[in-house]
Amino acid sequence: MSAVLIIAIVIAAVLVFAIAAVIIGREARRLDSVAPRAVYELEQATQFVADHLPSDTQARLTYFELRKLLVFHMRWLHEKGLQPVGVVDRRQDIVDEVVIDEQTLTAYLLDAAEKNNIEILDDVDAVYVVKSHLEYFGAIGAIGPQSND
Repeated sequence: MSAVLIIAIVIAAVLVFAIAAVIIGREARRLDSVAPRAVYELEQATQFVADHLPSDTQARLTYFELRKLLVFHMRWLHEKGLQPVGVVDRRQDIVDEVVIDEQTLTAYLLDAAEKNNIEILDDVDAVYVVKSHLEYFGAIGAIGPQSND
């Protein structure tokens, strides 16, 4: 091999590396500024929550009732601005801090259940549904840090 060919191969390798490094760096910066994708699937969430409920609660709530409670929870989140429209590849622009209080959410679910003729025999069932649903959010990466308050 001639010296010119070896130098050409080295220069080509360095150029390929430099181009790849620039492109990968640019994409890494872009992805860092975009909110992570957390995909919420109602059927998967219902199954997850059902599997994580205590057996007494499982016996008192039907799958249909549980699914409706999760829908009410998602509507509550939407009302609080935590389920915005058009979040795919959107830059993170959270300005206001929103804290989810489990007691407030539980009270909301109890009220929504009563208004929609879903009989919750024991109020603690709503507490377990809230806790398990929040665990599901954590499992899919859709929950932020906990407040120190």
